[in-house]
Amino acid sequence: MGCCSFVPQEEEKKAETLYTDALAEQFAREAQVPPRPMETKNEIDETGAFVRQPNSFITPFGDKEGELKAEKDRYAIYWAKGCNWSNRPVIARDLLGLQDVIKDQLCTHTGETNKYGHGFRDSEGFQDPITGVHFLSEFYKKANPDFKGRATTPTLVDVVEKKAVNNDYHRLSNYIEVQFRKFQPEDAPDLYPVKYRREIDQFNDWLFPHINNGHYRMAFCQSLSAYNEAFEDFYDSMDKLEQRLETNRFLFGDYITDADIRFFVTIVRWDVSYYKNIGPCKHRIVDYKNIWGYARELYQIPAFKNNTYMHDLALGHDDKDKKLFADYQTRILPQVNFDELWASDGERAKLSRTPEELFLRHPAGETPEEYQSEISFSHWNLPGQADRDPSDSKNSPLDFDASVNPLKGLL
Repeated sequence: MGCCSFVPQEEEKKAETLYTDALAEQFAREAQVPPRPMETKNEIDETGAFVRQPNSFITPFGDKEGELKAEKDRYAIYWAKGCNWSNRPVIARDLLGLQDVIKDQLCTHTGETNKYGHGFRDSEGFQDPITGVHFLSEFYKKANPDFKGRATTPTLVDVVEKKAVNNDYHRLSNYIEVQFRKFQPEDAPDLYPVKYRREIDQFNDWLFPHINNGHYRMAFCQSLSAYNEAFEDFYDSMDKLEQRLETNRFLFGDYITDADIRFFVTIVRWDVSYYKNIGPCKHRIVDYKNIWGYARELYQIPAFKNNTYMHDLALGHDDKDKKLFADYQTRILPQVNFDELWASDGERAKLSRTPEELFLRHPAGETPEEYQSEISFSHWNLPGQADRDPSDSKNSPLDFDASVNPLKGLL
């Protein structure tokens, strides 16, 4: 045997499974997939502020001609661990007991530099195990050959036709809650009560620019003025929600709604991940007494905890064996017991009239048809940049101050 012909089995396996940029380039060339556009180059306005692209696949679910139809085994949610938008429909699906109706598939970076965006690094052959594609953007190309934007998570994919059908994270969880009602258990949680959908939608559309997109407005902006505006906006909004949760167990009262899922996925990331991208923090989540207790209570629910992946969110990037000052995320956070840290003391249950029940339940005898209503259109999907400017208050109007629960005593 020649001196250079032997490769240990472990090293050979590692070499075979390394997803290199060269491999990604090869897959992209075969699939005719272009490089992923960059937020910091393509979604920055003249003031240096980050204005997120609108969602491109926003066909609603419904019974009208051209609308999507709720079917079992037809769709899969493609999502990513680090993406707060993409956790939301998966949490809703699991709360509603739809795991056997709607599949899901985790996406990862591609190659070493992620030049081509979301892919399937952890799957055999770096391919989607459901459809065989290498890149999320292939579903977009199949749906619209002229698509030029970023392929984003979450994306609801028709796995039969292998094409993207909806990436509207503003309303996707609502479609799952309403249009897939016929597949849910009879007494499934009612996360989106018919009587209060207007108030929930309005609040969710306020939550998007001020909280959910707040981190990205700070992380992607290119000017100090845009940063300061986003910084103050986020923390002012957090103060309002801290006040709201002082007398409300959840955002709308005694029961968890779709809005709570949306708030949770942002605040659960703040202290372990988001903070490193935004500079000095005014407050940590643990510094908000009410929000911190609220977040910990939600974390005890399996659908929230199991779709959060705390240690993945906390991963650092420094090599602690080679650097004297490796970052905190590399040195310390991998050792943190998050289940212990996020344990709830149960105190917030005292705010509820039904402390043992977290969810409003569908009444016996209610039919799926009775639960249907047309889901409102989110103006955040309008094509005009001015209509999506997060600093413009007209784009997120509320009938009540965010610190006030308009459904107090009703839900």
